[in-house]
Amino acid sequence: MSAPAVSAPAAASNGSPPADRAEIEAELRERRAELARMEERLLARDKALEARAAELERTTRSADDRARNLDNSARRLDTAKDEQRRELERVAGLSAGQARQIMMRELEDGLKHDSARLIRQVEEEARRDADRRARSILASAMQRLAGGHAAETTVSVVQLRSDELKGRIIGREGRNIRALETLTGIDFIIDDTPSAVVLSGFDGVRREVARLTLEKLLQDGRIHPASIEDAYGQAHADMERRIPEIGEQAALDAGVGGLHEELIKLLGRLHFRTSYGQNVLAHSVECARLAAMIADELGAGSKTARRAALLHDVGKAVTHEVEGPHALVGGKLARRFGESDAVAHAMEAHHNEVHMRTIEAVVVQISDSLSGARPGARGESLEAYVKRLHDLEDIATRHAGVEKVYAMQAGREVRVIVRPEVVDDDTATVLSHQIARDLEQELEYAGQIKVTVIRESRAVDYAK
Repeated sequence: MSAPAVSAPAAASNGSPPADRAEIEAELRERRAELARMEERLLARDKALEARAAELERTTRSADDRARNLDNSARRLDTAKDEQRRELERVAGLSAGQARQIMMRELEDGLKHDSARLIRQVEEEARRDADRRARSILASAMQRLAGGHAAETTVSVVQLRSDELKGRIIGREGRNIRALETLTGIDFIIDDTPSAVVLSGFDGVRREVARLTLEKLLQDGRIHPASIEDAYGQAHADMERRIPEIGEQAALDAGVGGLHEELIKLLGRLHFRTSYGQNVLAHSVECARLAAMIADELGAGSKTARRAALLHDVGKAVTHEVEGPHALVGGKLARRFGESDAVAHAMEAHHNEVHMRTIEAVVVQISDSLSGARPGARGESLEAYVKRLHDLEDIATRHAGVEKVYAMQAGREVRVIVRPEVVDDDTATVLSHQIARDLEQELEYAGQIKVTVIRESRAVDYAK
């Protein structure tokens, strides 16, 4: 009897389970193979670790053996030194006191040499560390800072079209020049200087008003007491409008806003004041920029430092009207016109009139010193300059062993030539530090002074 025929769909459905089973078995075989490979890798890693552990143990044993050998060698060396010292004492036949004196002299010489060497080492390390920190803090603070400020003095010069105008400025029997000097409070100097009138006075605002008055008179052409009064009134009104504008521009340049209008006027008046030839307002703006950059580098309050640095010299605008140091006067004005106590304190402390309590006060003092001490910022009188050079040379000359002293680089460097038979190399190092400390204690100066001690020994003979 023949088997019944199976339809195609039924055969397909009966064949599906064996196909799935084959896939599962293939996947299992792959996983077993992967596990076998992982097991082989782990076994290889264990063998490598065991080999490293054995090598480390051998190295440790070898190091221990070397350490024991070194200890034994050190003990033997100490024993040999003791024996050698006892033998030397026996051969020399020195008493205990004599040997002690010799050892003390040798010890003193050794300590002197070691101290000089330590001074050089510490100085070099301090110089490297100081240079690195100074560059990191000040580089960003000064890289974009411009220094093109015009130096101003206590005189102003008005150019004339011709020397004939000098007679008209003087007037009949000097009435015109007397009226000008009475109104402005400035001396009008008319001499042999061709086509020029010199205005002399310590008050920069008055001198500027006098300059504007004279220019208006020359432009109008009529010069008599009545026109002088009119021109002076116009010049004074122009100055009253110009001073706040100058102060506002300075605050804008320094990045400081919200200042009281009286502080703005005081800033504007600083434009007409100078300190050692440096314009005070330009110096204040420069200090504000420096203080903000340094405060950012140090993590201090840059807004407070910027504001205090801009206002730190406002007391100079009223010091002839109010008694007291300009730093304290400026602090009182700042508090009166709504500035915070932190700003006022930083202003008061920048010349150490009060004890510094904040890092912002230190930053303001640093920025003030940097702006004033940079090359070309300020000038000094010839008498003060010569006296400072003489003082530098006198302080260095009074030390023992010094032969000659030369002040160089406008007093920024002192070169000291010593007698080589009196001062050795180690003493020269100590001498440079002693002179530097004396200069710090006895002189006032901006920046730093380099002290260089030169010891030169020469041997000369003649062939005959």
